[in-house]
Amino acid sequence: MRILRFLLLFVVAAEILAIPAPSQAQIAVGVSIRMDPPALPVYAQPICPGPGYMWVPGYWAYGPDGYFWVPGTWVLAPEPGLLWTPGYWGFAEGGYVWHAGYWGPHVGFYGGIYYGFGYTGVGFVGGYWRGGNYYYNRSVTNVNVTVIHNTYNTTVVNNTTINRVSFNGGAGGINARPTHEELAFEHERHVAMTAEQNHHFEAARGDRRFLASANHGRPEVAASARSGEFRGRGVEHAREAKMDRPDNRGGFNRPDRGRDNGRFRDERPPSAQNSRLDEKHQRGTDRIERQQDSERQKLQRRHDQERDRFSHQNASQQRQDQLQRRQQQQMDQMNRRHEQQSQKFQERQQRENQRREGKPHK
Repeated sequence: MRILRFLLLFVVAAEILAIPAPSQAQIAVGVSIRMDPPALPVYAQPICPGPGYMWVPGYWAYGPDGYFWVPGTWVLAPEPGLLWTPGYWGFAEGGYVWHAGYWGPHVGFYGGIYYGFGYTGVGFVGGYWRGGNYYYNRSVTNVNVTVIHNTYNTTVVNNTTINRVSFNGGAGGINARPTHEELAFEHERHVAMTAEQNHHFEAARGDRRFLASANHGRPEVAASARSGEFRGRGVEHAREAKMDRPDNRGGFNRPDRGRDNGRFRDERPPSAQNSRLDEKHQRGTDRIERQQDSERQKLQRRHDQERDRFSHQNASQQRQDQLQRRQQQQMDQMNRRHEQQSQKFQERQQRENQRREGKPHK
């Protein structure tokens, strides 16, 4: 009998050890909160500060004084090839528990929460890594193409109604479960928040303006261009909830902002905003953008084909490096040509506007 009992305990222990451990990044952390988190505020995305920066959506965290807002911001990935999976609040056993975000080679499950700007509730459509470089989807991210050249333009269509609910499960929560693919992503190598993200979090936690009890769900600073910087240029405020509707581009509608294939025009000073392009100029601008996008896509396809051919030929590392340098030179030359073309077109528009207003032009 004693031997039988020992064997039974051994089998149970072996079964427990055989259960795969959950990813550390997806383990629920902290205590269970009885009050549901506030709705996600509506805000515009600050312009990306430079190449290599990736967008981390804002979220509601919990501290001794209740929920507080951690603004969305641009941060550098801990290493090339890693993408950010946002954290989320999940309802379980009568309370709300936070599941921490993480860096990994794929974007996993984040509760089905619609964070916007490429995070549509499932996966991520805001950009991708290729050859150690990050490419931005201009239709859902705010980038300046004169500074950042690794861009593309793929429209993201959202046909479902989008709300601002910030938690999964429970009464009124998002009813979403991880897909088989997302479950597989949980077992990949993950990296926790970077020091830059931790600094951003601590700065928000130490500022009472971000407490939900103080801002009533509309934080004064909803997003910032750089982590931990909540004043000055690059700061975005929360907007009215009436703008809370899908814009078919993976972000919330911004009726007070003009879009030019994903680029925001309100970065101009008020005096420049008062002098808007007429329909003729807008059509010309759109035509140039379409031509440039077409040329950029053709060049990228040609580069992809060349890399595939070299890969099949088992080319030496020296030849691959030479190919990469040549392709980068071609991309730089095309970007410079596009910049000159756009600049000349804008100068011609300015001269036409000045003639129309009766002002002398230089």
